[in-house]
Amino acid sequence: MNFDVAEYKGKIKRVVLSEEEIQRKIAEVGKQISEEYEGQPLLLVSILNGAFVFMADLFRAIDIPCEIAFMVAKSYYASTESSGEVTIKLDVNQDLSKYHVIVVEDIIDTGRTLSLVAKNLKERDPLSFKIVTLLDKPERRVVDLNADISLFTIPDLFVIGYGLDYDEAYRNLPYIAEYDQGN
Repeated sequence: MNFDVAEYKGKIKRVVLSEEEIQRKIAEVGKQISEEYEGQPLLLVSILNGAFVFMADLFRAIDIPCEIAFMVAKSYYASTESSGEVTIKLDVNQDLSKYHVIVVEDIIDTGRTLSLVAKNLKERDPLSFKIVTLLDKPERRVVDLNADISLFTIPDLFVIGYGLDYDEAYRNLPYIAEYDQGN
């Protein structure tokens, strides 16, 4: 594969959220979760691949014992638009009836993917269930779904960085940027 660094960097239109803004908000939410769930069995469930960076930082910001699990659910396939079809490729193994479950998501866009994941997890009778998302794009929603905690609400932009990608690239950016979909 021939990789053009100038073209790669040229697709970063502008920074939407700085690394500092993201980390400050994660610290606040980590403290809130720590206070709310102190002394209780807590399981954070990350939706891979996009949410792994957010999950790692949020997990470190929580100062009470908790466990983590991962799911893979996809609706984007080398495109900036959701396919509308969601598949779960990796599921959690824990008995959720023994945990307060918090789904940690990178972005809620149409809501299709997370709606399916939430339904799947709630059917396993967790002690409680919440959704925490780094980014929320409510104007794109096509299903009735809202996060319990949204760190940032953003307009209808295609964003990259901090775990979010375009065709598996840009996940390593320490900030959230708008992807330039032009030529």
